[in-house]
Amino acid sequence: MKNNKGFERNFWVAIIMEFFERGAYYGVLSVLSVYLVISGEEGGLGFTKAQAGTIMGTIQPLLYFLPIIAGGIADRFGFRRILFFAFTCITGGYFLTAMTESYIPVFASLLLMAVGAGFFKPVISGTIAKSTTEENSTLGFGIFYWSINLGAFLVPLILVPMLKAQGYHYIFYMAAAVGCILMLINTFIYREPKANLELQKKLGGESVGQSLKKLFVGIVEVLKDVKFIVLIFLYSGFWILYFQMYGTVLWYLKEHVDMTPVNDAVNSFLSIFVADPSWKFDTEHVTVINAGVIICLQLIVSKLVQKWPALPTMIMGIGCGTLGMFILSLGSTPWIFIAGLIIFTLGEMTTHPKFLSYIGIIAPPDKKALYMGYSFLYGVIGSSIGSFLGASLYQKIVEQMNQPQLLWLIFSGIGVLSIVGLLLYNKIVNKKK
Repeated sequence: MKNNKGFERNFWVAIIMEFFERGAYYGVLSVLSVYLVISGEEGGLGFTKAQAGTIMGTIQPLLYFLPIIAGGIADRFGFRRILFFAFTCITGGYFLTAMTESYIPVFASLLLMAVGAGFFKPVISGTIAKSTTEENSTLGFGIFYWSINLGAFLVPLILVPMLKAQGYHYIFYMAAAVGCILMLINTFIYREPKANLELQKKLGGESVGQSLKKLFVGIVEVLKDVKFIVLIFLYSGFWILYFQMYGTVLWYLKEHVDMTPVNDAVNSFLSIFVADPSWKFDTEHVTVINAGVIICLQLIVSKLVQKWPALPTMIMGIGCGTLGMFILSLGSTPWIFIAGLIIFTLGEMTTHPKFLSYIGIIAPPDKKALYMGYSFLYGVIGSSIGSFLGASLYQKIVEQMNQPQLLWLIFSGIGVLSIVGLLLYNKIVNKKK
């Protein structure tokens, strides 16, 4: 049941699902690129950084591309069926990753996980949309966004260090166990949205081929909008920087940043409450910082920029993120490293909500949902280029030339190019208006 003030049960079920799934995913992602490259003696797989870049540059674009087509498929076949498929892939992918050590089996296992996660994303956001009203949808999606970041904060902060101490593969077993829990929730608690049941009756006489034809017609319609595609391409420059947080930044932390001063400061504080604390800043805490800053400051930042024009605010946010990347080039001391992460996250918090807002503004009135779906292309482009480019540059500049500061200057330059491109775009668009 749902009233004007509250949310129906399915909304809260979706929130719980999102919290668990994103917690497991970011728990894995917070250590994955490191686990892939460190030696067997350290508990890793010993792949090259180029191999790790190939894996990351394949699974992450899938996660952003699949929701574009999965939403239409879920409408046609039902949310519960697609969730069953998604959780089967997620559980199997994580479990097989924990069980395998060779490159091809690990790659295939992570691809299976990515397929599941890619199908999960639009179904859960679709459930939120169909479980809220015009009056409470803003609050509903705010709670939804918080559940994502709460999972991304708590799991890497609490569970990942404990599991990693026993062996990295236990992190994947944990994620597989979460998949099983989600399967049970989907089987016994989640309900197909009523709007979906009506839609499926309406589509009852429509063949799968006809449904897919409509899907590809939508793709052509969006790709013909040059202004939209140019915007996505320019905005992707910022996300090339963002995806370094799950690749080169983690390698750089592991190999070049001595976090002893941070560890000493935190343990000194913890000693007030416990005897002989032994807390240690490690790669998973990069994700913790990102999610923690968003949890603490997103509402404040959103309120501050609420009435600012969308595109200029996006540009300012990208500028802040670029500054955060530039700060990393100033030295390898731990406090500079943490400051760079925080400033970068402030940029992300500023730019991305305004990007979504801007897409809603420029999309044709009868195609807003279509355009919002294809706005995920920024992640496809940013994660694919970012992962491959990051791995290649890290090997050449950091490992061969021993110039890590130059790496961050190059990525800062990509951010500047994105800013310049969007400034020109803004000028041309406003001139045409």
